[in-house]
Amino acid sequence: MKAHLPAAGTPERTEVSILAEVRAGLSARHKRLPSKYFYDQRGSELFEAITRLPEYYLTRAEREILAGWMPELMPALRPRGLVELGAGSGAKTRVLLDAMRATGALEAYLPIDVSGTFLQETAERLRAEYPGLVVRPVVADIEVELELPRALPAPALFALLGSTIGNFTTPQAVKLLRRVHAAMRPGDWFLLGADLRKDPAVLRAAYNDAAGLTAEFNRNILHVLNAQLGADFAPARFRHRAFYNRTAHRIEMHLVAEGAQTVTIPGMGLVHFADGETIRTEISCKYDRAAIEDLFYDAGLKLEAWRTDAEGRFAVALASRL
Repeated sequence: MKAHLPAAGTPERTEVSILAEVRAGLSARHKRLPSKYFYDQRGSELFEAITRLPEYYLTRAEREILAGWMPELMPALRPRGLVELGAGSGAKTRVLLDAMRATGALEAYLPIDVSGTFLQETAERLRAEYPGLVVRPVVADIEVELELPRALPAPALFALLGSTIGNFTTPQAVKLLRRVHAAMRPGDWFLLGADLRKDPAVLRAAYNDAAGLTAEFNRNILHVLNAQLGADFAPARFRHRAFYNRTAHRIEMHLVAEGAQTVTIPGMGLVHFADGETIRTEISCKYDRAAIEDLFYDAGLKLEAWRTDAEGRFAVALASRL
């Protein structure tokens, strides 16, 4: 978590792109769906609730790093603009904005996310909290494009936090980071949050919370497809399953069909599920420093600084263009 849904406000493109991706995923030998489709309004709210769960350490660990490091880092970088990919509710954003504002250089904030309503609400709150700050929300799918206003103040800090990078395979992650590289200008910086490899029991607990919120979040992908495509999934007939793949160093989330069933998707036809058949809905890759350095290098970026939380569970990495 967290991933991305295509841009709101472009219904023809969105419907076509969703149907094409869903058809490709559900026609595969091992069914899968892009995790970007978790995030309608309800999905965004469920994810924010997950970040407050005791098992889900990732958000707290990242916030610990940011709170301790940003007041030291921002006077050295002095960015005038912040571009945040996958901005969400903006909770961690405030740590960045406060540290940037303290330098006297902060001018603009560009949050980029996929849930348009959720993003607008966040933007309105931040405008009220930071008078004079230019807040320009951008509703977009960062897997596809990263087009920014030309008037972005320089230097800018680009940020991809919350372990979002883990939702992509290595080739996909490199492509995403290359898009970031292409949007950066000389003198810009990039801040990345990444979950680290650790005891699998800790990882399994984070994605199988006792309250069942992650299970509801997982099933929300089916609600989204019902709403967007007119499909007739019965979400209650799919069970949440999350496990750690040691070989690939990643958590995998699946939905398991409880009983044989057939789903109708307009424009695609019938999709059959055998009892116990799964749909993979998300991966969450876990890294070490060498793996992050490799991702950066392949994308034309250079690791400049690295910080972890006190328990070594999570890392925030600072990069520049090569």
